[in-house]
Order: sequence, then C-alpha cells, then structure tokens
Amino acid sequence: MCNKLFKYTTIFSMILLAGACTDLEEDLVGDITEDITVEGITIDDETGGGGPLTALYAELRNSGTANHSLYYSIQEITTDEQFIGAKGGDWFDGGDLIRLHRHTYTSNHPFISGTWVATYNAIATANDNIASGNLTAAEEAQARGVRAYFYWRLLDCFGRVKIATDIDPDPPQASREEVFNFVESELLDILGITEVSANMDLSSSLLEDGGSAYILNRYGAMGLLAKLYLNAEVYTGTPRWEEAELAASYVIDSGVYQLCGEGCSVKNLGKRPDVDKDPEELVGYAAVFAPNNEGNPEHIFSVRYDEVNGAGMNFGQMNLHYSSQFTYNFQDQPWNGYATLEEFYNSYEDGDLRKEASFLVGPQLDFSGSALLDFAADDDDLQVNYTPEINELTPNSIRQAGARAAKFSYKQLGRPEMDNDFPIVRLGEMYLVRGEAKARQAGDWTAAEDDVNVLRARAGVEEYNGTLDADEFLAERGREMFVETARRTDLIRFGRYNDPWWEKPASQPFVNIFPIPQGQLNTDPDLTQNPGY
Repeated sequence: MCNKLFKYTTIFSMILLAGACTDLEEDLVGDITEDITVEGITIDDETGGGGPLTALYAELRNSGTANHSLYYSIQEITTDEQFIGAKGGDWFDGGDLIRLHRHTYTSNHPFISGTWVATYNAIATANDNIASGNLTAAEEAQARGVRAYFYWRLLDCFGRVKIATDIDPDPPQASREEVFNFVESELLDILGITEVSANMDLSSSLLEDGGSAYILNRYGAMGLLAKLYLNAEVYTGTPRWEEAELAASYVIDSGVYQLCGEGCSVKNLGKRPDVDKDPEELVGYAAVFAPNNEGNPEHIFSVRYDEVNGAGMNFGQMNLHYSSQFTYNFQDQPWNGYATLEEFYNSYEDGDLRKEASFLVGPQLDFSGSALLDFAADDDDLQVNYTPEINELTPNSIRQAGARAAKFSYKQLGRPEMDNDFPIVRLGEMYLVRGEAKARQAGDWTAAEDDVNVLRARAGVEEYNGTLDADEFLAERGREMFVETARRTDLIRFGRYNDPWWEKPASQPFVNIFPIPQGQLNTDPDLTQNPGY
C-alpha cells in the first residue's frame, strides 16, 4: 500500500479533533426519566455486509455518510439546504462552518481534508479485502462496487485524484475523466455488461439479484451507474442522458422495489403518549427514513446504522436544540447546530407530506406535552420555538432559529448514535433520475412530469400538468432528496451552485470542485492542486 496515500490514522484523528465543535453542551435543569420504556424498540447485532466484507461495509458509516465534520457536512452546508449559525462562541469553530456556507473554503479546511482521508481509508479497506485472496468471486464483485462508489465520491468532490488499486498502489494523479471512466468500467464489469442499453442481460453478473439492501446487489450497482451518468457532463464534458435513463429504468421496471406509500408504515418510535399530534404510525415517505426503516421496500442500497453496533449517524445531536433532550428522553444532550435555510423550507407547499415528515417547526413540547423551555433563550420567549425565519448567520444567530431537519426521525430513549438506515440508492431517486434524463434529451422539462408526478402523488400534492420547468424540477428534487447528500451535486449540475443565497454572495466556478487538501500536497509531491486554489 502506498505510504504517501494511506498513512492516515494519526492524521485523521488530528483532523477530527481540529474540526470538533466548541461549547456544544450546557447544563439543563431537570433529569431524564430512567424508567420510561417505549414499546417497539429492538436491538440486534446485525451490522450489514457480513463475513469478510464486514469492515468494508462499515466504512460506509466511518466515512462520514451521516455525521458531522466529514462528507455529509461538505455536501450539505455548502448548499441552500442547511447552515450552522454561530451562536456567539458556540459553533463558530474558527470560522470553518461560515467558510463552507459562503464558499470561501481553502485547501486547509479540516472537513475537506477529513473527507479525503476518510474516503481513501475506505478505499484502502476495499483494496486490502481484494488483495487478501480470501474473497469469493461474488464478494470481490461487491468489494469492487463499493470501492467504485467511494471513487465516485472523490470524483464528485475533488475531480483529479489517484486511482489506487491492489494492482497499482502508487499511481499518478488521474484526470477527472479518467476517474469517471474507472468508476464506470468497474460498475459495468461487476454487472457483467459492456454498456448500458435497452436490452441488457445481467444474468452473468456475480452480484445478487435482489436481497438485502445492506449488500451491493445488481440494482444498487445499476443505481450508482444511473447517478454517475446523470452527472457525466459535469465530470467529463460529455452528457450521457440516455444511459442515465436506461439505468434508472432498469431499476424501476424490475419490480423488485416499490415506493413506500399508503399501506407502507412502521410504528412511530418517537411518539409521546400524552401528545395527541404524535401519530401512532409513520406512513409512506416518513417510514422510508424512520429509526425502524430496515427492510423498507424503497431501499436499494443502504448504510445500516445501529445505536449499538453501527455507530456514525448523529442527526439528533447535530440538528436539535439542547432542550430537545427532554422531548425524546435522549441519553445525551443535543448540540443545537444544523438548521434549514428559510427559502428552502418555504419551497414546500402546505399539505406536502414531505414537509410534515422532514421538519420540526413551531413551539416545542417535552415528553409529557408541556412547553419545552430554554432558560438561556436569547429572546423574550422561554419556550423553544423553531422559527423558519433566521436573524443572521453570524455572530449571534438566535438559538432556536431555523426549521430543524427531522426526516431521519428520532425515537424515544435515543442514544447519540441513531438507528435509521441511510439510503445511498432508493427507488424515489431513480424516478427523478429517469425524469430528468428524459427531459434533457427531449429539451422539454414536461417530459419529466410522469416520473415526478409519481412522487408528487405520494406527497399528497397536485401533479404537474404541462407546467414543469428546470427551476421547478430542481426545487422538486430538493424537496424529495432533502438531507440525502444530493443537493451540492444537483446545484452544480443545474448551474446554480455559484448563485447568491441567504448570507452567501455569488461564488466563483472553481469552487465547484473542492481543493486537494494541503496536507496531502505537502506529503505527496506527485499531487497538484485544483485550479483556483
């Protein structure tokens, strides 16, 4: 293994310490009740992946898919979806969070450096698995597919990276097109095809034809190809809309997966017995992202999170006000960080079931149904009240400003590590990929309406009828894919990432690709920086 590329353990620890938030906790009056039980919570020791690939599938969690300071953060708080306001000294963090929001990040940004390190650590695990000689042919196909996914992350974030494999441990820095070609060829090869076409025969693929969403199967790999082709013009300069449509259609038309709509429900593990507005069941869209969403019929390839054996999802800590510990009887106090930009929140229509499922807004109640209080409130109202309106990004963002993400919903007695599985490929997104690919080929956004209307129907809002345009499609994609780490990539593809939005001026196109971390440039003279940095 290349010494330059993969001697990361110490560096990674230093980056995480440097990126840690300051002043995240404060003392609250009262005690969490210890004898509360919530029916329906179960714990098991399944971690997903299994066998010799257990460590590799764990890297989907370790690489920052759903926690603070790594991949999730740079995909979300650089966009018009989420922000982290500086509340005095709390969450200022040396200005790092503000620089992400305003697109003034540099090659020394700890979150960008941490993302590079964590992703290459995951790739090193895949390479070790492949080189071990201990994998079956089917397991090796999975390992190559998961590795290709991590290279897709690098392709999307950094563009020009080294393609390190078990064959060539210290390769030259590849062009963005070469990285695209590598990801494409790996996915095609494990699918047993040479190209995506209308008459694909995947019978020779070593990947499973269905099965657990925790294992990369044929439909997961095809979904990754669909996402790759959707962004091909950004990555290579050459659009691949037809292949994106065909790949997404293969997944949709297989019939193996179904949208979670009426009749698809799970018990609401966050319900407070004395709060009537809390439903007994989470239905449809809300069930897709619930703490007990394992086995959801819409999940194609998912990261398995578990509060005991699959740590790495910290949304409850990241999103909620300190006092929300008393709403959910959390083991630990939340950090009061991430919140939603007002304009994005207001892009949802009233009555959109996705809006109801995705946000906490308004006056908040504790477990018993009493007002949830903040005795250090910076306004005249002690009750915690999540307001869509936000006073400022810095230096004194109001503590309860901003709608709070609750799409990956919370459960009673929750630990800092959450149970909600995080989909990397799900059926709902495949409809969006197919619809967009059709529209771009036709030069007419109404060509996407049939696919988009499938999702609108589930959301309980009026369908489009000859009215869909590019701006509305992007807004609709945002509503469907909120906090699934898609927004930065989508904004870039639509030419909107450099637009001004709340507390962010227009940015330069070179920031569409993150800088190669300075620490990597210092230790590897073969690496060169991306233009503009």
